[in-house]
Amino acid sequence: MNMWKKSLLSLIISASMLVSAAPAWAAPQQPVLKINNEQVKYAANAPVVEQGTTMVPLRTTLEAMNVKLSGVQDGTIHVVVDGKQITVKGKTKSIKGVTYAPIRIIGEAAGYEVRWDQKSRTVLLLSKAAKEGARGFMWEVEHNGNTVYLVGSIHVADDSFFPLREEFEEAFAEADYLGVEIDISKAADEKQQQLITNMSMYQDGTTLKDHVSKETYEQLTAILKQFKLETNAMDAFKPWVVESTLSSLQWMAAGYEADAGIDLHFIQRAIERKLPIVELESYQSQLGMFDNFSKELQEKNLKNTLDNFNVLDDSMELMADMWKTGDDQRLLEFTDSMAVDPEYNKAMLIDRNIGMADKIEGYLNSGKKEEYFVVVGAAHYLGEHGIIKLLQDKGYNVIRK
Repeated sequence: MNMWKKSLLSLIISASMLVSAAPAWAAPQQPVLKINNEQVKYAANAPVVEQGTTMVPLRTTLEAMNVKLSGVQDGTIHVVVDGKQITVKGKTKSIKGVTYAPIRIIGEAAGYEVRWDQKSRTVLLLSKAAKEGARGFMWEVEHNGNTVYLVGSIHVADDSFFPLREEFEEAFAEADYLGVEIDISKAADEKQQQLITNMSMYQDGTTLKDHVSKETYEQLTAILKQFKLETNAMDAFKPWVVESTLSSLQWMAAGYEADAGIDLHFIQRAIERKLPIVELESYQSQLGMFDNFSKELQEKNLKNTLDNFNVLDDSMELMADMWKTGDDQRLLEFTDSMAVDPEYNKAMLIDRNIGMADKIEGYLNSGKKEEYFVVVGAAHYLGEHGIIKLLQDKGYNVIRK
C-alpha cells in the first residue's frame, strides 16, 4: 500500500480536521417526516399530531414518496404506486385549504415501514431497500447488562451511503448515549480557537517555505493555482494542516462532504433526540497529535499527497466502496498499510486505540445497564493493535453485526 494513501486514511481515523465544517442543529419543535433518513421539507404546511395520529400534507408528502395522487373522495385516497392503482381508506382533513392524511396509512400503502421516534418527534419511512441499507462496520459487546455498539465511521460521505441498514437504526434507537471521538457539532469557544491557531499556524515569524523543501513548496503553489488560490495562501500553516486541506479540496471536488460523514450524521440525530453525547478524545489530544509529528514526517506526508494529488479522488471512491460493502479484509489492509511508518502508526492508531478501548471498557463496567452507540473512525477497530483485539485481550466477546 502506497504511503500517500495515509492522507485519505485520515478520513476514517480522525475527526478533528473537520471542525470548521460542522454545523449545529436544533431539536425540531414540530413533527418531522423522514423518508429513508431524508427529511421532507414543507414550504408552509407542516405535519401535525392529532390524538396520537401524525397527519401530513397529502400532496407534498406523496410527491416526496414518488407516489402519484389520483384523487380524494369521501375518505378514500386514490394513488398510483409503481404504476399500480391503489385505494387507501383513511380519514382526511382540510387544514387552511390543504388536505391532510394519516402518514402511517399512506406510508404503509406505498410499501414503506413506518416508525415513530417519540424523543425527536420524527416519523421515519423506510423502503425495503433502505431496511437492507449499506453494510458499513458495526460490532456489539455486552458485559454486566451494559451494551456497547462499535460503529466504524468514515468522516466524509455522500447520499449514496444512506440510508444505513436496519441494524444501525435499531441499535441507535435503543441507545442511552452516543459516543464519538470529538463532538464536531459544537462551535469552538475562544480558548479552543486559540488552541487551533497555535497548533496549526507558525507563531515564530517563519512560514511554510522555511520548513519544507523548495521542490515541495513549488508543487504546492502549482496545485493552489489549479484551484485559483493565491500561491502563498497556505504559507502561515504547518505541513500537516496543508496536507489535510489538500485532501479536503479533492474529496469535496469529488462530491463528498463532512456534513454527510457517518459520525456527524449520528451527532445530528443525537441532537434531535436530545441524546447525551460523550467524547472519547478531545480537540487538544487530536490536534496535538498532528502537531507533534516530526518535521520530517510532516513534509513526507505532504509530499506524498502532492505527488499523488490527481488520483486522490479515485482512492476515495475505493474507500467509499469498502465502507458501503463492509469489507473487513480491505479495511484491515488499509489499516495495516499505516504500519509502514512507525511514528505515524503509533500516533494515529496504537496510542489512540488504547485510550479509546479504555473508555469503552469503562462504559461496559458502568453498572447502570445502559447502551452506548460509539462511532469512531473505522480504521481504529481492526488489526493487532485495533480496538477489537484490545477488548478481546481484556476478556470481552466482540461480535460483528
